[in-house]
Parts: sequence; structure tokens; C-alpha cells
Amino acid sequence: MTNRPMSEILRNQVPLTLPPEASVQDACKRMHARKVGAVLVVGPKGDLVGIFTGRDAVRVLGRGQDPATALRRVMTRRPETLPPGCTAIEALRLMRDGGFRHVPVVGEDGALVGIVSRGDFRGLEQDRLDEETGIWERIA
Repeated sequence: MTNRPMSEILRNQVPLTLPPEASVQDACKRMHARKVGAVLVVGPKGDLVGIFTGRDAVRVLGRGQDPATALRRVMTRRPETLPPGCTAIEALRLMRDGGFRHVPVVGEDGALVGIVSRGDFRGLEQDRLDEETGIWERIA
């Protein structure tokens, strides 16, 4: 199947979340321990306020910023999100068009459902996106 629903991809997922006050160092340690590439930054009510990724860590530390810097200062605020009802190809399109590898999944009520990354998708889904991109490039 090349167009799986998000519910299949998110099944049994417990995303890594931290408050905005957590440090870059803490986020990096937890991402390393969980073997994930992103932290969802959540407010006191569990609402998504940002995302911090491995790319952000490289940017922050590469600039010589203090690892004790709070996530709120360096996270991507109001990241693009997807609804739980979207499909794998829709998620891949959004990541390709936005130039990022992780997308939070948020319900209509604003509740955090999970996160998907480019690596969550099978070869057939990636191939379909590549084929689609090739068609649009030939048309343009």
C-alpha cells in the first residue's frame, strides 16, 4: 500500500516532549537516548508550541551558543502540522515542499497526537513522491 493513513504510522507512538524551559543539552541527551531526531516542545497544557530537531542542535552549537540555552530561545515556533486523517503521501509532500524531515501531527482540538519523520515512510511511498515530482518537473 502506497498511501497509508497517519493512524497506521502513529500507532503506539509516544513522542518525545519537553517544556520550553528545558535546555538544548537536555534535549540532545534525550533525543540520543530515544534515538529520535526531534523533540516536540509543549506548553503546560500539553499544547504544541514548537519543535527542536537535530538540525537545530547543529545550528545552535555550531554558532557557539551555550548548551544550557532554553529551547524556547532556539526552537522553531508554530511548526507546520498535519491532521491525523492525512495520508503518507500528503506528509511526504509537506516535508519536501517545506524542506524539513519532521512534522507534528495535531488533532482538530489542538491535542498533540504524535510526530512523523521522513524515515517513517516505506520505499514505495518515497518512490511515489519521486515519480510525482518528476512528472511536475517535466510539465513545468
